[in-house]
Amino acid sequence: MAQVITNSGHEDMIHHAVLDYYSRRLATCSSDQTIKIFEIEGEQHRLSDTLRGHEGAVWCVEWAHPKYGNIIASCSYDGKILIWREQNNQWQKIMDFALHTASVNLLAWSPPETGCLLAAASSDGAISVLEFKDAAWNHTTFSAHPLGVNAVSWAPALAPAALFSPPPAPTTSSPSATPTPQRRLASGGSDNLVKLWDWDASQGAWRETVALAGHADWVRDVAWSPAPLARAYLASASQDRTVRIWTSTNAGSSDPNAWSATVLQFDAVCWRVSWSLSGNVLAVSTGDNRVSLWKEQLGGGWDKFKVIDG
Repeated sequence: MAQVITNSGHEDMIHHAVLDYYSRRLATCSSDQTIKIFEIEGEQHRLSDTLRGHEGAVWCVEWAHPKYGNIIASCSYDGKILIWREQNNQWQKIMDFALHTASVNLLAWSPPETGCLLAAASSDGAISVLEFKDAAWNHTTFSAHPLGVNAVSWAPALAPAALFSPPPAPTTSSPSATPTPQRRLASGGSDNLVKLWDWDASQGAWRETVALAGHADWVRDVAWSPAPLARAYLASASQDRTVRIWTSTNAGSSDPNAWSATVLQFDAVCWRVSWSLSGNVLAVSTGDNRVSLWKEQLGGGWDKFKVIDG
């Protein structure tokens, strides 16, 4: 049964709400420039803290993996990315990044196997990637979509079918012979494109591998399926009232033809897409205040099996 928080304490529109790894805490953010943390206990909830630090509407808040502690990141119309950490039951702002010249629209933490990395999409056309390593924060920023970046999403740390492939032979430099975690991003922009990016460790830079065309209006969101299945699954939601589900058995290819797309049609603007943890169910939120759930059929194609009215 869904739990409804009728009195959030926010004084303006809520833009994002996300549960932590254990689903025991809820973080929300709003145009009132604040972030609120709720404790969730069964059917009960309790507001535990309100975080203030942004000077504009807060668009997105995301929990880091618990292996790094109780940490959240937030981004705002003020162009800033803030990092917050809870210590001794008190939340404190530990980092303030002003890397962008326009609104920062969305954040995404990387899979923990790749390290402690945070990607941010900005209306200034750039993506920034922050990394916490050796007790210090570093960052790289690169131009992605000249008209603005609306969304960013990390690929699974393992390449498609890696779990089902024979392990590589041990070497002197890699005696465990475990697959190397990949650092790969997808982005969606106001140029109607979905772009894929790979980290080039030899150059210390992000490299565009392919641009996927097909949408007729802004790409509002992108989401990789988190499960390392036999194929890579990437969903994109657009202002053109469609969701495209891109699939490939060679996600690192620079050939756009390596990707095929299934198009889902909607009656309203498509805002967000999100996969289940198992990677077999896709949720789509649209401008008519509905969330629809989709599942791939055994014979191909996608079936809408539930609609939730807001």
